[in-house]
Amino acid sequence: MSQATITIQRVPFNELLTRCDDETLQQLVGQPAVRLLDILDHQLITPSNLRRICLQIHSPHTLLRNPETRCKLLEKLRPEESVTLAELMNEDICEPYAALRDLKIRKNSSREQKLLRFFELTPLESRQESITPSVESATTAYGLFDHQRQAQRKVQSLLSGTQPRVMLHMPTGAGKTRTALHTVATALRQKEPCLVVWLAYSEELCEQAVAEFQEAWSHLGDREVDLYRFWGSRSIDINEVRDGFMVAGLSKSFERARRDGDFIARLADRTTLVIIDEAHQAIAETYRFLLDYLVERNPKTGLLGLTATPGRTWNDPSIDEKLANFFRRQKVTLCISEYDNPVDYLVDKGYLAKPLFTSLTSRLSRQLTDEQTRAITSSLEIPDSILKLLAEDEHRNLVIIDAVENLIQHHTRLLIFSATVAHANLLNVILKAIGHRAEVITATTPHDERHRIIASFKSNEPEPMILCNYGVLTTGFDAPKTSAAIIARPTKSLVLYSQMIGRALRGPLAGGNAQAEILTIVDRDLPGFRDMSEAFQNWEDVWDD
Repeated sequence: MSQATITIQRVPFNELLTRCDDETLQQLVGQPAVRLLDILDHQLITPSNLRRICLQIHSPHTLLRNPETRCKLLEKLRPEESVTLAELMNEDICEPYAALRDLKIRKNSSREQKLLRFFELTPLESRQESITPSVESATTAYGLFDHQRQAQRKVQSLLSGTQPRVMLHMPTGAGKTRTALHTVATALRQKEPCLVVWLAYSEELCEQAVAEFQEAWSHLGDREVDLYRFWGSRSIDINEVRDGFMVAGLSKSFERARRDGDFIARLADRTTLVIIDEAHQAIAETYRFLLDYLVERNPKTGLLGLTATPGRTWNDPSIDEKLANFFRRQKVTLCISEYDNPVDYLVDKGYLAKPLFTSLTSRLSRQLTDEQTRAITSSLEIPDSILKLLAEDEHRNLVIIDAVENLIQHHTRLLIFSATVAHANLLNVILKAIGHRAEVITATTPHDERHRIIASFKSNEPEPMILCNYGVLTTGFDAPKTSAAIIARPTKSLVLYSQMIGRALRGPLAGGNAQAEILTIVDRDLPGFRDMSEAFQNWEDVWDD
């Protein structure tokens, strides 16, 4: 029988879902989530509620695109329906269930469209992510606060000296990027042609630098310059790079330099000033190779590092000494008369939110072995195996959920730093299931979806929103309305801890909040930190002559 003569008896997707038994629904939602929901309220795991939760965390299209979940769902077709679908997909109708179990479907293919229509779903339009050009023009308000102007003048003076390397040390939210871009604009105005290279390790930081430069140069510039993007899939012709501002990903730049010595040599010859964001990473082997090549080739090339934490560790001075020496022990920090710590000044004046630090102690359901305790002590960071244990611990997760329930009564934007990717996804499922507006972002979140979620989180919508994340929002993420954060990811890194708490500390003068709550889940036998003021001053003795 030809396909044109087939009479298709379609099956509404929601009807298919109603045929799923408890075991299948629990698999679709996730067994860890189901166990926690059962502890919270047994009524949350009734079949009707599990179907609702399933559709909250997965779209029908996602369930059918995933081979594993698609297989579970297609098993619920009635025999005659399985034959119809197998015939529609040009598969063997003698053993339709086996054929459908092994079904191969490419994303956005005609076969996928047939499958979706069979379940009365509208096929998704194929969307290609738009790639901004590698080069575009930036045309020419962008003022600085008193403390930023003082810092910028000191930076400018040191970059004009005989050893033009300097670290700009300012707390998160104090305006490091804005201050640095005044230095960038000064360099571009003083020399023509002039190339400034801004290095950052993440896509978010690269995009942030481009947006900030466009804003700054429109007010501070004296001519039209080129803006070069060199990260991700973007590329440039080094022969055309002469005058302007280049934002480059550290990994991409290192790999290109390793393969093509001529590329990095030409780039170094044309570079007047190098900026490295999150500069505490500068002495990592790969990054140091790149920085040395860019600035050592010409002794007049300036190097400006930006960080809120001018060290890499909290308990290994030798590593931090190397970082200080790399920048010739030249560090510009905020010095405010009548204040021992500039963080206190920034809070008092409204640049930063006044933080309320609290903690909740959690005890693992099972005691750590001696071997696990030794691994924690001897490692530079909490081992992944321990983080996995924490992420799966039901008592700890109930503590986190209870904390969310309390905080969300007083805050409209709450950020959760989870212990693992699976942990972020688990918390998102639970929070959605108990009625909260929650989203999750991890490194695997598609680019378009990430932008949609972040835009929603940054919006002025009054409805409270919770954003669970792991590993992607510690830097390059600026959502001033965030007024609460839960640190559920233990760390030995004072740098990482400072970055996490800084996400919630934008003050009223920065479009943020007068107060912020930082709640840290304290796990017994694991290290922890107290507050941002302590973090800011941790490395002062290392940089002192």
